[in-house]
Amino acid sequence: MRQHYDIVIMGAGMVGASLTAALLEHAKSLQLSIALIEPKPLHGQADLPSDQPNYQPSFDSRVTALAYGSAQIFQQLQLWDKLKSQVQPIEHIHVSDRGHFGAARLHAQQEKVPALGYVIENKWLGEVLYQHLQQHQNADLLDFYSPATVTQALRVDGKMQLQLETQAQPLALSTDLLVMADGGRSALRDKMGISYSEETYQQQALVCNVGIDRPHKNIAYERFTDSGPMALLPLLKQDKQQRCGLVWTVPEQQSDQLLAMSEKEFCATLQQRFGFRAGRFNQVGERFSYPLKLQRAQEQVRAGVAILGNAAHTLHPIAGQGFNLALRGVAALAEHLLAAARNGQNLGDYEMLYQYQQSRLADQRATINFSDKSMRLFAIDNPLLALGRDAGLQLLDICPAAKTMFSRSAMGLASPMADLH
Repeated sequence: MRQHYDIVIMGAGMVGASLTAALLEHAKSLQLSIALIEPKPLHGQADLPSDQPNYQPSFDSRVTALAYGSAQIFQQLQLWDKLKSQVQPIEHIHVSDRGHFGAARLHAQQEKVPALGYVIENKWLGEVLYQHLQQHQNADLLDFYSPATVTQALRVDGKMQLQLETQAQPLALSTDLLVMADGGRSALRDKMGISYSEETYQQQALVCNVGIDRPHKNIAYERFTDSGPMALLPLLKQDKQQRCGLVWTVPEQQSDQLLAMSEKEFCATLQQRFGFRAGRFNQVGERFSYPLKLQRAQEQVRAGVAILGNAAHTLHPIAGQGFNLALRGVAALAEHLLAAARNGQNLGDYEMLYQYQQSRLADQRATINFSDKSMRLFAIDNPLLALGRDAGLQLLDICPAAKTMFSRSAMGLASPMADLH
């Protein structure tokens, strides 16, 4: 273990692990030293055989919708060939306003792509990422500190001085760049005095997997209702059972009631709220819920510091753009860091980090505003406004240029793709 690293990444979740993977592709040639710090134990992860013949999706596994552009990023990281064995393509997206005539339909074939996106189990994504990192650790390109927490981070003489709390003993490290990817409740962000804005939606997201009585035909549904939007995502079958991932936005006061329902009661309530467009719901897995809020850090970079993922911005799950936005940020930061390393530039240089931040602002604003304003627009119960919403959906459905623009945004292709080669 070293005492100084070029880059220290705090948080080994999907965002932190993806950034580590992006940097490790060039770490040896650029002589980069990288440390990954994670509060939870990592050593319990199983080694995965290369072909994964025995991996079976779990009915209850939490899932993420990867945009087509996110799949391309993982392709650049040479991870997609392994990831794709356990993904379900989204070939069609159906957007509707419950109880009204408006609807829009997006099709991968019309947009000339193999899929608009892919649904993947978080466990599988995590295991593939971890195996990839473990291979580089075995090649002495990466050090893990786990379980460990950064308790203090101070800028001293052009470097970040870090204090770590580990199971064995406290440690002191230094780094040119500290990347914080430790989630929306980042204690380190608060300790460093990085303020953030927060707006609560007074809603809960109820997430679970549900069984249906017919093939889903690779259709994802985004259905707006008077109590909040619902998303239904196609999943791989499990033991011959057709599955979909459900994200159901409900008022805070309804969440506990839905969590406490029996399987039969929940399926019936879901059927009444969603309708029969996707078939009959006949099974429900373990249910989870979490409060919804829009949170944005007031600073995303400082000299020697960059903030990524939910620590930088937490948004409404409508349209499933949270992780995809974060992954585009990962790719952009990796691109800037690799270019700086090739030019012999300090990786904590503020001007370079500021340029990275500026390159991300347009995409962040567009994605966050779309999620926030769409949720608020469809939440208003006004007949005239509903008529305007539905007319807008119908216009989107019949206008090829508008549909392509909307599809490219949903696929994460509205902004230039980072080059990680």
